Amino acid sequence: MLYLNEADINAMGVNWEEQVHHIEGAIACMRDRDFVQPVKPYLRFGDKSNRIIAMPAYLGGDYHIAGIKWIASFPSNIQESIPRAHSVVILNEANTGRPVGIINTALLSMIRTASVSGFMLRQYDRARPLQGAKVGIIGFGPIGQYHLRMCAELIGDRVSEIAIYDIKGIAQADIPEAYRDKVRIVDSWQAAYDNADVFITCTVSKEPYVDRSPKQGSLQLNVSLRDYTTAIYDDVKGGIVVDDWDEVCREKTDIEMLHLHKGLKKEDTLSIADLLDAGVLAALPAQQTIMFNPMGMAIFDMAVGAVYLRQALLSETGQQLA
Repeated sequence: MLYLNEADINAMGVNWEEQVHHIEGAIACMRDRDFVQPVKPYLRFGDKSNRIIAMPAYLGGDYHIAGIKWIASFPSNIQESIPRAHSVVILNEANTGRPVGIINTALLSMIRTASVSGFMLRQYDRARPLQGAKVGIIGFGPIGQYHLRMCAELIGDRVSEIAIYDIKGIAQADIPEAYRDKVRIVDSWQAAYDNADVFITCTVSKEPYVDRSPKQGSLQLNVSLRDYTTAIYDDVKGGIVVDDWDEVCREKTDIEMLHLHKGLKKEDTLSIADLLDAGVLAALPAQQTIMFNPMGMAIFDMAVGAVYLRQALLSETGQQLA
């Protein structure tokens, strides 16, 4: 069994085009029902803002792998200079159940999360080609930083600026030097939001606060899921995309709030699998704002984990465990 840690993943690096390709492959398995993914349970104890989530799945197709992600999210950790998230992925050989890999780093989740956003960004770009686009990112912890890297690598040549905001401020050193000519640090979420063609939430907000209309026809990547008030419903109605309705319509997400207070139903939304048909987004009116709400699916962790496991075996990265 191969053991990989954060240093191993960093040594192999991130090829964003490849990662988005594999997310698309996992979505194709989802469309073809070649996967198994139970609704994930949340383990809570003590401070109820903390949670540890079990995410088991089998992913078919060329991946043919099973496994589980065990991820802890303790938001108050950041006040003690401890990472908010800790994650371990165990991968099992699908034919025998034999454990073949352990990936012990939250970095895998960051790459997966930004890669899923990258898939959505790519499909949006195909339907509505971006040129001179403005990107806004709020929240510049690890998830925000990886979204900046993903956007810069995938669409950087067609982006005029990337405005970033974090309530605690942003150090210039946290912005990779290669991207600094595109980045503008702003002093409010509104400054990142109002004129953004692509807006990305990467916060740990406990309460929604985005209460004004987004730019018409924009892409809203609602990664952190709890930033928008129900006031935006009329702006995004008709353009709401989810990864999995049963997963995302719970735990006080913006989708659950729209369901409870605005009557949003599953049939009112598009699934991420629908977007494999390039015509689905293209058929929407140009002024329709698109809002993507990803709760996070274990099959995506299996896909990304399997890719790194294969790469590590070829490059002799990591540590073999008896």
